[in-house]
Amino acid sequence: MRRKKISLCLLFFFLLGLISAGCGKGKEDTSEYKVYYVNKEVTKTVAVGYEPKAKGSQEMIQEFLGELFRNIEHPDYRRAVPKGVKLESWKLDNSQLYLYFNSAYMEMDNVSEVLGRAALVRTLTQVEGVECISFYVADSPLMDANGTLIGLMTAESFIENPGEQINTIQTNSITLYFSNKEGTGLIPEVQEVHYSSNISLEKLVMEQLLKGPKGKGARSAIPDGTKLVSVSVLDGVGFVNLNEGFLNQNYEIAEPVVIYSIVNSLAELPNINKVQISVNGDSNLVYREKLDLNTMYERNLDYLDESAKTQEKQIEEGGEKVIIKEEEGTGD
Repeated sequence: MRRKKISLCLLFFFLLGLISAGCGKGKEDTSEYKVYYVNKEVTKTVAVGYEPKAKGSQEMIQEFLGELFRNIEHPDYRRAVPKGVKLESWKLDNSQLYLYFNSAYMEMDNVSEVLGRAALVRTLTQVEGVECISFYVADSPLMDANGTLIGLMTAESFIENPGEQINTIQTNSITLYFSNKEGTGLIPEVQEVHYSSNISLEKLVMEQLLKGPKGKGARSAIPDGTKLVSVSVLDGVGFVNLNEGFLNQNYEIAEPVVIYSIVNSLAELPNINKVQISVNGDSNLVYREKLDLNTMYERNLDYLDESAKTQEKQIEEGGEKVIIKEEEGTGD
């Protein structure tokens, strides 16, 4: 069965983006077990210490599932899957846990689905005797958007970023792709930025991209009025959620230039292989005439401006990139 909107899994998840797990208020970090929820912004999982009452594997699975699907009221997080998604049955067989969901599972957007799946896998694989988990929807194994079997999931399928000291200032060079003046090609611009450590690099890239270029000869490819709602990284896929301003059309900028301005900029980060764009959480859209937002786009330098292609070639031959320095730091 194919999902309408679902991300690729088991590829790689260096989550410098946001599947980072934190502890809920009032819970101890040192708890042997944790239940994973999703934060209110639906950008990361949240680990909350939990002490199960059950002892046996079957009983613990049932208890954890009860917690995962319990309706909770908390200012910082919520249950990992939407209320309409029901777990119809489950079974444990030879260390493999099978989860069977109703068809409402298919209606989740990409980010909610993967975060929910991560929360389920991380919580349930803590149970002794559960080594991997298989997901089924209406008795059919879960497939990605390309019809590829998601397959077995383990806790190692989702790698967390290590914690960083909050509010330290870091310096980094990021490569952003803007439109040329004619709107027909992309021009890379390397910016040196100083930023607070509690802002993710993918968010930093998107914020700087929305600000526009600092050098001459380039312009922003993204429509005026576009604001960043959220950005997260899951399984090597960068999920960018923009507001409705992104649908404002500026036909002076070619359609692929707009999309690949975002895709190429994020794909410069080592933890992002593909990018999917949504508008207010909806990726089931076609941008302008032919670019399907439900597609996960890979880095593509075919749309580079000719002068930029020449510059890239010179860099490959030993030249240096021109770095434009950012004078002011970026806070979270």
